[in-house]
Parts: sequence; C-alpha cells; structure tokens
Amino acid sequence: MKYGYARVSTLHQDLEAQLQALKKEGCDKIYADKFTCTKTDRPEFNKLLNVLKEGDTLVVTKLDRFARTTADGINTVKSLFEKGIKVHVLNMGLIEDTPTGRLILSVMLAFAEFERDMIVERTQEGKALAKQKTGFREGRPKKYSKKQIEHALKLLENHSYKQVTEMTGISKSTLIRAKGYRSFNAMPYVRYDGTNATHHAGNNVSNCIKTSVNNIAYCINPISE
Repeated sequence: MKYGYARVSTLHQDLEAQLQALKKEGCDKIYADKFTCTKTDRPEFNKLLNVLKEGDTLVVTKLDRFARTTADGINTVKSLFEKGIKVHVLNMGLIEDTPTGRLILSVMLAFAEFERDMIVERTQEGKALAKQKTGFREGRPKKYSKKQIEHALKLLENHSYKQVTEMTGISKSTLIRAKGYRSFNAMPYVRYDGTNATHHAGNNVSNCIKTSVNNIAYCINPISE
C-alpha cells in the first residue's frame, strides 16, 4: 500500500497543497499533522509508523515533512528500510537503501535542517528589533478595534447575540468575552499599597492587575498614582 504524510508547522498554515500532491501520486491513505515549530510530537505520523509494513511505500512532498533534524531523519528512514518499507520524496524521487542513497539523504536532510535553523534565527532577530519599537505587542493584531467592540456591546442592549453577530460580524464568544471584561472593570476594587487598603469606585484600572473575590476586585501589584 502507498501511504502519504503531510505536515505543517503551525495551526494557521494550509495542508491543501501537500494533500493534493499526495492524492495525485495515488496514495491509498494520507495522514496529516499540524504542530508548532520544533515540537517533535507528531501523533498522526506515529500512527502511520505503526501501520506501515513490509512492501508499503511512505510518500512525502519534502524531506523535512517528517524530520526536523538530520539525525531524526536518518534514524526514521533507517528504521523504515529495516522493515522493508520504501520512502518516496516527491521533490527527490525514491530513496534507495544503498550507500549512495543514504549519502544523498544525509546531505539533503542537513540542508533542510540548516534552512529551518536560519528561518528561526531570522524570526528571532525580527522579533528582537520589533520589541524595540514603541507600542510593540507580540502575537496577532486585534481583529476589531475598541470602537467596534464598544458599538457591538451597545447593540447588545437591545438585540440578541445572534443579531449583533449578523450585524457586525463579531463572534458571540468575542462579544461574551468583551462584555465580561467590561463588567469586571466596572466592579469596585480595593487597592493595597503594602500598608493601607483603600476602596475605589469601579473604573477601567490600567495601572494594576485586578483579581475578583466575592464580587470585589482586588488590585494586586499596585503602582502609585
């Protein structure tokens, strides 16, 4: 049997191109994983390894789809060869269990690992530079502005979550989270400066972290006003 394996490094990347290539190659069954960066846990790949038997063929679009390091790739392919399983890399061809085949495999895996390490290094350098800029926030940018969220919360006063979602495109979960956050900030809170505790009316506290106990928000790690 011919088995295909596809993998992407983040949950937001698309597997479709790999899946189409594997289907075109005539794979009888395809396994796929989505995981982040250098994590080595690949549940679907591990399932595939347990299914493969002598005479089967493992098909991947590129070498780095099933190996993150040279050592990992060599050990994986060696294990497959020992079981009588063929390995077909679409951009390389069928890898042969010969000295020449193993040499080519080692060189290609080394290049793939080098390329990955360079990408990681460039990404880290880019983040380091970005952090030096004023207003830097790591992670994805907010999909909706504060004004859009406030408008949607205002609509909730006279409309259902479903209606507001249809009108604004903002999901129910986002609306619930924003409403809860606004309610929390509106709670009265107690500020403790290490000596004295003072009570304050609810407002949007930006210079401390609030934690709620019995409907009273306590301001921890306070910063003097």
